[in-house]
Amino acid sequence: MKWSELSVHTTNEAIEPISNILHEAGASGVVIEDPTELTKEREDQFGEIYQLQKEDYPSEGVYVKAYLPVTSFLTETIEEIKQNITNLQEFQIDIGKNVVTITEVNDEDWATAWKQYYHPVKISERFTVVPTWEEYTPVSSDELIIELDPGMAFGTGTHPTTVMCIQALERTVKKGDMLIDVGTGSGVLSVAAAQLGAKHVDAYDLDEVAVKTAKENIELNHVANQVTVAQKNLLQGVTEQVDVIVANILAEVILRFTDDVGRLVKPGGYFVSSGIINGKKDEVKAAVESAGFDIEEVLTMEDWVAIIAKKQGE
Repeated sequence: MKWSELSVHTTNEAIEPISNILHEAGASGVVIEDPTELTKEREDQFGEIYQLQKEDYPSEGVYVKAYLPVTSFLTETIEEIKQNITNLQEFQIDIGKNVVTITEVNDEDWATAWKQYYHPVKISERFTVVPTWEEYTPVSSDELIIELDPGMAFGTGTHPTTVMCIQALERTVKKGDMLIDVGTGSGVLSVAAAQLGAKHVDAYDLDEVAVKTAKENIELNHVANQVTVAQKNLLQGVTEQVDVIVANILAEVILRFTDDVGRLVKPGGYFVSSGIINGKKDEVKAAVESAGFDIEEVLTMEDWVAIIAKKQGE
């Protein structure tokens, strides 16, 4: 089969929404080429650090790349992708240069060659993300393992917004808690909450591909008895109060449903929000406080922010 590599030259702020557009168009995963990776210091704990080539990266902005099968309707798919990316400007998202290039790929082995670069990654005090094809032995008795197959879409679970959410869940989820995961994507946050002892998690996403992917990952991690996945638009129609709501989505979307979060989180419960670019931090904090929460902690990683907020009235 022939494949086309679609590359979008854009901004760090637009990575998440453009990745989602590419997934919805049929890409099974995305590659992010960010020049900040060239100078970042890392601990080579699991052997996941490789020599990076400067010529592969843009001098400014980032490349978001995806692979699509060459079909008779590929041209229409690409035009739809371009239009959807341009439409992101309506949400005040900076899409930068927004240059889209297409390259045909003939190598039949491309789909699995990238697996050599993805290894177990410890992302928090207790959690390690492990690809399904890797053998891994926990290094401590209380270590929690999340298995993911990045080929199922929605990334590897190691993006800063996801990492901060999981770190926040470690601090807020108690055994027996009821939880809602809004915009679940891969389901990784629901898996983490269940492994931390949540009694039940409702995982919602509007995208049917995300719902399917989340169900697969939840089965893979043996928490299907604790997590229910459903297709739903944010929190519409939800009436039962819970102990924790977590949302790793765009700041612009978070602002649409903070009132619903205020209605559904029990007094003393928590709202964990991420996917927030630094420039939107104050706007989200104000909306969360207006919904009846006190900001307990703001986590930052690279250009991203996560907010831990506690519901007043305990």
